[in-house]
Amino acid sequence: MANLFRQLTNMLPAPLRNRYFLALALFFAYMIFFDRHDLLTQIQLQRMVNKLQDDRTYYEEKIEEEKREKQDMDVNQERFARERYFMQRADEDVYIIVDEEEE
Repeated sequence: MANLFRQLTNMLPAPLRNRYFLALALFFAYMIFFDRHDLLTQIQLQRMVNKLQDDRTYYEEKIEEEKREKQDMDVNQERFARERYFMQRADEDVYIIVDEEEE
């Protein structure tokens, strides 16, 4: 039996017979596939981080846009009400012109 095992190990290339190489290969296999923080989990987490960063920049831009709109509304309340909600005075007629490019 030992002789058969010795013959099989002699058929392997020299690096595969080295116990340090085998230990290192097993360690890397464990770290890549079986560990709690394996490679696939790390890739998924990085994709999630990238998506969250993109969402953050989008919402920061929206917040800045809304702040500018609020500041404009505070300064020009009457113009804002007339443009946004089509308000009018008693003696006025309001005509709504829709630009086809905006739709």
